[in-house]
Amino acid sequence: MRPRLYRRVAPALVVAVGAAIAPPASAVDEPFRRVLVCAGPSASMEVYLPESVATGSGLDHVNLAKPVNGLYALDLSGSGKGKVLEWVHVSLADDGKAVIVDQFTRGLPPTRVPVEGGVVDFDDRFATEAMCPEFNVDPEFD
Repeated sequence: MRPRLYRRVAPALVVAVGAAIAPPASAVDEPFRRVLVCAGPSASMEVYLPESVATGSGLDHVNLAKPVNGLYALDLSGSGKGKVLEWVHVSLADDGKAVIVDQFTRGLPPTRVPVEGGVVDFDDRFATEAMCPEFNVDPEFD
């Protein structure tokens, strides 16, 4: 039999931990815009930001004055593993030359993606040697 204290504390701890890593409810209700599409040999990666932050095309139309909750998609469909969507923190480097994607839910080190585009490693398992175009410039929509 579990002690009474455990029955009260354990559920409260689960709620507190969940609230600490979950984004605010308003972020879930807001539409998102794809701002980055990268393609690697094993997978493709996409980053989405709320439309209140990404109001148009190009870096000038993204407000990254402070870190923003975004979504990161790792598409492993080619490997038969599906497409995973997870929360990330997105910010602009102090020098303005890179966007930083922090996959905090997976405990990976933050990834620096050059604003002008370049080759990036998001992790050392599937998302390596990914070619990323210019940030927030999507040829499919622009």
